[in-house]
Amino acid sequence: MAQHVKFHQYFFQWMQLYKLDAVRPVTYRKYEMSHRQLVMLAPDLKMSDLSRLTYQQLLNDYAETHERQTTMDFHRHLKGSLIDALEEGFIDRDPTRKAIIKGIKHRQHKTKYLHQYELQALLNELNLNNEVNWDYFILLIAKTGIRFAEALGVTPADFDFAHQTLSISKTWDYKSAKSDFAPTKNNSSVRKVPLDWQTVIQFSQLTKKLPDDQAIFVQAKVYNDTVNHYLERLCKHASIPVISVHGLRHTHASLLLYAGVSIASVARRLGHSNMTTTQQTYLHIIQELENQDTSKEALANFELLIAG
Repeated sequence: MAQHVKFHQYFFQWMQLYKLDAVRPVTYRKYEMSHRQLVMLAPDLKMSDLSRLTYQQLLNDYAETHERQTTMDFHRHLKGSLIDALEEGFIDRDPTRKAIIKGIKHRQHKTKYLHQYELQALLNELNLNNEVNWDYFILLIAKTGIRFAEALGVTPADFDFAHQTLSISKTWDYKSAKSDFAPTKNNSSVRKVPLDWQTVIQFSQLTKKLPDDQAIFVQAKVYNDTVNHYLERLCKHASIPVISVHGLRHTHASLLLYAGVSIASVARRLGHSNMTTTQQTYLHIIQELENQDTSKEALANFELLIAG
């Protein structure tokens, strides 16, 4: 009887049936992580024992060591399997109904983005000779805001120097043992990113003797930490806050917003699937800009008042 199967066993079978080869490998690995957590937290919990109380307790136990957003992702994975179980008659009620998502206090992360003068100080540290190196990789992300895996997937053929654009149509699956080209995160991630003239000159020189269809920055197995540690050394040498490579993407987007570029344009440039993602990610900057606008309006009204 399915009711006597342990929850983690059912979840494992469910994710293999519905998610394996149906989602990107990086997404499937997240389901695998959820399964490992489920085995650890509820090794003996049976499908027949699932109720709103037992499910809430499971979420609470997970939330004791994870932030709220991570707990939400865990809940979303489990809920997907249990809704299917309900439809199949394996359980007779939805134990996830009205579940409360908790989590530990948001941890203090590294600085997410640099100010304009800090970014310039970082760029001044880059060694941009005629050979491919991580300095060019850092420059590319800083100037375009593309993702880490997208930058790894860039080939010389992706550059259109005449029209000053970079085509993003693939990534590099650096997390798997396979290490090869992979699809973009979503359909919106397929895009053409405008380049400034200086970046065009730098990369036209760098790529002119490289094979058109080979990833520029992939010479061997690539690790995110390797580049982050290198960037950390550059930041310290430039006497600026230490950020991650992903922080360069945040920096690029932040500077665009401060320059007055619309949220819709920033979302397209970053390859976000919708503007909501952009608004949520950069809410603090948007609010700051709105406050500045309010201050300007108040000042203008005051000037009109005293002029009258």
